[in-house]
Amino acid sequence: MAVPKKKMSRSRRDMRKATWKRKARLQAEKALSLGKSVLTGRSTGFYYPIDDAEEGDEE
Repeated sequence: MAVPKKKMSRSRRDMRKATWKRKARLQAEKALSLGKSVLTGRSTGFYYPIDDAEEGDEE
């Protein structure tokens, strides 16, 4: 198993952790935004299947 050879400084450790958390937060925001736009019907660049059974119930 790989083990670091020298101790990593706290500032470097904190920078790496902050970067990792920032990337996760941005992905979560994008996913939430996409989910909201799909639910409200405002999405233009995202295609999803529509069931034919739902269309038949409206008639």
